[in-house]
Amino acid sequence: MVKIVKTRIENVTLLTMDSRNRVYEDGYILFDENQILEAGDRRSLIHGLPDADVRIDGKNGILMPGMINVHSHIPMIPFRSMGDDCPDRLRRFLFPLELEAMTPELVYAASRYAVCELLLAGVTTVLDMYYFEDQVARACDEMGIRAWLGETVIGQETCDSKEPYGGLAICEDFIKKWQGHDRIHPMAAPHATNTNSPEMLKAAFELAEKYGVLYTLHASEMDYEMSHFRENYGQTPIAFLHDLGVLSERTIAAHCIHMTDDDIRLLAKTGAKAAHCIGSNSKAGKGISPVLDMKKAGVEVGLGTDGPSSGNTLDLFTQFKMTACFQKTKYHDRSAFPAKEIVELGTMGGARVLGAEREIGSLEPGKRADLTLVETSSANMFPLYNPYSALVYSANASNVDSVWVQGKQLVGEKRLLYADISTERSRLNERMGRFLEQAQKYQEIL
Repeated sequence: MVKIVKTRIENVTLLTMDSRNRVYEDGYILFDENQILEAGDRRSLIHGLPDADVRIDGKNGILMPGMINVHSHIPMIPFRSMGDDCPDRLRRFLFPLELEAMTPELVYAASRYAVCELLLAGVTTVLDMYYFEDQVARACDEMGIRAWLGETVIGQETCDSKEPYGGLAICEDFIKKWQGHDRIHPMAAPHATNTNSPEMLKAAFELAEKYGVLYTLHASEMDYEMSHFRENYGQTPIAFLHDLGVLSERTIAAHCIHMTDDDIRLLAKTGAKAAHCIGSNSKAGKGISPVLDMKKAGVEVGLGTDGPSSGNTLDLFTQFKMTACFQKTKYHDRSAFPAKEIVELGTMGGARVLGAEREIGSLEPGKRADLTLVETSSANMFPLYNPYSALVYSANASNVDSVWVQGKQLVGEKRLLYADISTERSRLNERMGRFLEQAQKYQEIL
């Protein structure tokens, strides 16, 4: 019989992010190779801490649920820092360069490298949509992260399909292959409201319905997207999606920048969710999503980094601070979105967006043991009066000390335990030759 190993972490400020937002100042947690067994305050124990096979001193750090990134394109690592200030770069060179240079081998290597970055930043769950998504799933599975993944469906030739909308068949095969995996969850992922025909948006949704998976797309993000729907349909993209019948509890709309009050009511009415990506939204000058209004209306919202070409980073600490500051600025209210609510967006909020709130998002007995330990000994973490404020306004990815996914420790003392970042970078660099050659075509606009 295989022995089940129990791990205990103690001497931490434990942020449960449960329904009561309980914080244990002298906190401890006990978990096995799958789930959390106990979580509480040491001072409340009569008979002392529970027995464990592995004991970890948290050294006065902050122990929080693993963070959840609900919108990204992680294989786009090779595009990072390329043409950051180029207007309309999606159509001018991102789409063309993807078509010319992205390969299964490059997607796989880039995905492994991206997962290294995610884990080192305390992100234990990521939602991704891209091409060659089977290679993304392979990388995520090998690296141990939890992931919701979708093959992109789009009305043009892509790097993995010469036929427009060829991604739909690839998507169905991908769903069938990965459905039922413990950590890898396939989904349907049409690219955007304006890059798919109404018929294909509907077909992708029917695929999601057929297999009982999530459905995600970019919506209400671009100025030209808004003009397209206003001029051709006399509607907003959200209203169009509603009339098409593809807004439901399985729908995750990414960005949701240009939202009307009616749009927000439609999301709330249908149970559709939103992925807020303030880093990429603000970098591109697109606008500030009315997150506070969406939350007040009952819309579930999580945080996403977008791809590493759009937001340049895959960590949620960056999104925490930017979300807080931009929302306060948008509403001219310093008290809007207190730090506790920001951390909630990146933990339980993300879990609810994914429909996984019974498994992840908080530190409670019975839930999966996805945890992030943030050290507080670095210069930027002192003094510490409010752990939520420290995470939102002071911390950064370099403060992440340890990470567990499903009870397995993947990061310890700020180092990956089952991969080497230098090796992953070298392997990725080796596969970027053709990509870099093709990128030279666009040198004048980069």
